[in-house]
Amino acid sequence: MSQSRYPIPFLSEALVFPPAEGAGPEGLVAAGGDLSPERLLLAYRSGIFPWFNEDALILWWSPDPRMVLFPSELRISKSMKKVLASGMFRVTRNKAFEQVIDACAQIPRKEGLGTWITPGMRQAYLELYRQGHAVSYEVWQEGELVGGLYGVDLGNVFCGESMFSRVSNSSKAAFIRMVQDLKQQGYALVDCQVHTPHLESLGAREIPRAHFLRILKGKDQGSEP
Repeated sequence: MSQSRYPIPFLSEALVFPPAEGAGPEGLVAAGGDLSPERLLLAYRSGIFPWFNEDALILWWSPDPRMVLFPSELRISKSMKKVLASGMFRVTRNKAFEQVIDACAQIPRKEGLGTWITPGMRQAYLELYRQGHAVSYEVWQEGELVGGLYGVDLGNVFCGESMFSRVSNSSKAAFIRMVQDLKQQGYALVDCQVHTPHLESLGAREIPRAHFLRILKGKDQGSEP
């Protein structure tokens, strides 16, 4: 995402965000503020997420359309089913959160904008993890961490943040296991934020931001055709 050319609100110390529906054409909602656990949770519950480069102003986004995956629409290819059945990977949950976020930080992300997981972001999500709001899935091969993902758990929606893969198909294994768990627990959807071919191949698709916000607020549980 590029920075908006339109005037954007600057956040004060008050824990409040402008409505996500008021985002600019590129999805930018506001700038400034901090990365306190309280502000981050308020952002995610409002359909907003932080995304910015190191040494840059904190930027808060809510794109339209929104890339999501409804757990019932998870798509597993025949080749991936064989990989999962082979037993080559062992998938765990919340066993190595710090290692996962560090591995994600080493991989360039977000359309070539560089590593977006700044030291401040790392500490913020570690604190969310300590408070029980952030979750990681880890993929192991012969005792080595080879893939994984992490995100923020809102109770009915899981907000995926980043994933990494050191071995082919390892991040897919983490994602599939996570979605299967969420489906069993009755979650409404996985927030994937923005479109990528990788996520689309797993069944994710774009929906209007308004629909996403209704689901997030518990006003709508269904997927659209």
